[in-house]
Amino acid sequence: MKIGKVTGNALKRSVLKPITYKREEVLHGAGVGEDCAILAVPKGFIMTSCVQQAAVESRLDLKLLIGRCVNNLAASGSQPMAAMLGVILPETVEELQLKALMADVHEICKSYEMQIAGGHTMVNDAVSKVLLVVTVYGLRQQTPNDSAAGLQKGAAPGQEIVLSKWIGLEGTALLAEKYEEGLKGRYPGYLVEEAAGFYKYISVLPEAMVAVKEGVCHMHDASEGGILAALWEMAEGAGTGLTIDLKKLPIRQETVEVCEFVGVNPYELRSGGCLIMTAYDGQKLVEALEEAGIAAVVVGKLTDSKERLILNEDEVRYMDRPQVDEIYR
Repeated sequence: MKIGKVTGNALKRSVLKPITYKREEVLHGAGVGEDCAILAVPKGFIMTSCVQQAAVESRLDLKLLIGRCVNNLAASGSQPMAAMLGVILPETVEELQLKALMADVHEICKSYEMQIAGGHTMVNDAVSKVLLVVTVYGLRQQTPNDSAAGLQKGAAPGQEIVLSKWIGLEGTALLAEKYEEGLKGRYPGYLVEEAAGFYKYISVLPEAMVAVKEGVCHMHDASEGGILAALWEMAEGAGTGLTIDLKKLPIRQETVEVCEFVGVNPYELRSGGCLIMTAYDGQKLVEALEEAGIAAVVVGKLTDSKERLILNEDEVRYMDRPQVDEIYR
């Protein structure tokens, strides 16, 4: 394709035509010559937004990228509504590839009941892979506590920390796909295939909605940097300390095997699909999540100390500041 804006005909055929899912809140959406979308906010609701970007080479990349946006909104108690896309293509991309890309993005967005409301598509010689920038807009019921103070202020000393599902899910899926051949040479095929399919657990919307109904105090989705980075970020944002029992952090055997094969630390590996929640009665929240069919466990608590401690049987150590995600190694 030629450098510059995608032509009007290509835009109609390959970008706009696949967009069929609509929501009533999107009063005016994507179209030729349209520079912005118009979104309605129902009375009693507020709008939230999140932006993520990544180079994408597969449908899995798309699922994880869009899933990260949705999870960020879910952690604020929001339901996704609309997405805006910035699509930057290398010259080597053909129009059929663009059409397939948009069809995949549409289906993923539709699975979250989210309309593609607009964006911009262009070809640029500065990139060698497809670069996708996704901004997701969500709706959340307004509460008296909504203010400029931010969403981190619900976390406080004395609250218990609950994790949903398992750590390392996103990173495990990526690594199992990348090293599939080598992994199948050591482990049973079903284990490798299950690990590569962990993306099915990426959404934290179900647990977030249950937690909101149960009066959760604070939520934070674990993603880049792994579970330890996410826990540290939560405590830092709240201005609290924390104590975590390492043995209680939930991890799938598939993640253990994949991480051992590749030589990475599962506690510092992308953990999209795991939601961190705080509540004064963590066990009550766990029971509500389990009743909804979602695995959950209390792993520690927030403290009024500035110390962030990890307990491992008789050993006690301080939590390090977030490190570069293991996926990059």
